[in-house]
Amino acid sequence: MAFPRSSLQMGEDRASVSISEEALIKERGRRPTFIPESFMPSNRNKHRNSHSQSFDDYFLGPRELDRHSKWPMLFRIHGSCVPELLLPLLFVAAWTTSICLFSRHVRDLGISSTLLTVLGFIVALSLSFRSSTAYERYMEGRRAWTTLTMVSQNLARNVWINAVEREESAKDDLLAKVTALNLIVAYAQALKHRLRFEPYTHYDDLRDRVGHLDTFAKEATELEPHRDDDPPTFWESWGEYLAIPMALSNPRKKIKNANYPLGNLTLEILNHLTVYINTIIAGGCFRANIYQTQALNAVMTMNDIQANTDRILNTPLPLAYAIAISQLTWVYILILPFQLYTTLGMVAIPGTLFAAYMILGFASIGREIENPFGRDVNDLPLDDFCNQLAVDIDIIMATAPRDSDVFVKHEQNQLMHPLSRNGYEAWSESSIDEIRSALKKKSLISQKNVQPGLRRRDDVMQGEGDRRYERMRSSGNDVV
Repeated sequence: MAFPRSSLQMGEDRASVSISEEALIKERGRRPTFIPESFMPSNRNKHRNSHSQSFDDYFLGPRELDRHSKWPMLFRIHGSCVPELLLPLLFVAAWTTSICLFSRHVRDLGISSTLLTVLGFIVALSLSFRSSTAYERYMEGRRAWTTLTMVSQNLARNVWINAVEREESAKDDLLAKVTALNLIVAYAQALKHRLRFEPYTHYDDLRDRVGHLDTFAKEATELEPHRDDDPPTFWESWGEYLAIPMALSNPRKKIKNANYPLGNLTLEILNHLTVYINTIIAGGCFRANIYQTQALNAVMTMNDIQANTDRILNTPLPLAYAIAISQLTWVYILILPFQLYTTLGMVAIPGTLFAAYMILGFASIGREIENPFGRDVNDLPLDDFCNQLAVDIDIIMATAPRDSDVFVKHEQNQLMHPLSRNGYEAWSESSIDEIRSALKKKSLISQKNVQPGLRRRDDVMQGEGDRRYERMRSSGNDVV
């Protein structure tokens, strides 16, 4: 589809547009234009094969749900904590090697393993506590997003089907319903960005969905064009891959450095949704009070989900616990070679490295999934969740609400499958008793297909039950 030249030309080129072209531009502006297929968001190039995948993409997250690897779990790097443990393990290797060499050539520094037993129990208890609390937060975040998906689908279906389009304003009501369903998707996208400390509205998946709303975030985006959106430098990227604390920036930096009020975009979207629901209630579009109650309760549940996700995000493990667990694990690892050298000798070097990998690995996993809404490899794939919700709501809008007779009385509606292949028209000529009798036979066939003892004729029970089955087969002409 050709686009108006005014939308593609800037500066002096616009002066060369003739009067007739300007009139044509205005005429075209009255009709809806469509995004070219090449500009539409697509997952076509989302995945790269193993030959074209860059180093950065391999370690970025969250992990895509449809990504499949044929490598055994033992050899997988993507999703593991190995990159974050490279520097700590190198330090442990250097420390253990120096202790073992000093003990072998200068003076034996080996000590009794009694301390190893005592501290090992405490380390195991602390790591278990850290892992269990982190995984609980991870699953709580997943449950919150599952609830959001379910509530959004129910609200979209309620509005699309139960909100009647009035005859005098059918077109306006239809466009308003589409707007409301788009706002439901926008709420999920806005919540995702809120949980990742991205408070503005210029993001690709959000800009076109909320650009027509009067919100604080939109105003801040327009007033602050030079936002901190620069990509990370080479050293910042490597510092993030290797989990170097000194190289990690504050995730709340954009909110902290904002010069204008950012508001609460998700809450403001819910305000607009509530205004729409009140409008269709006042207009009599909801014919039953239960539809009104369900719609308003859905908005309240969406607000409750935001509060729950904010609680998960803003209530991490208490700092005292985190510091104590980190200090305890490192003290245990640092004194480990002194205790292992007495019994293992130089083998204490790989033994200490293996123990350090397990201990630091579990601590790293707990630290990574403590915030399940981030961009780590093992975090929740919120982008995929939001995209799937958008697809689901588009599917709901794809079909206009119809009368049930359209599919109930369809000629291909095989009501008694697998008993009969006849359609609705054939069964509508039968009496009620014949239909109920056929339903009973259909139930017997279903039980025969499910119960293993009835799948073969030789295994059917003898006696009255067997004779009833034979009568059923002889009386049903359409049994398959």
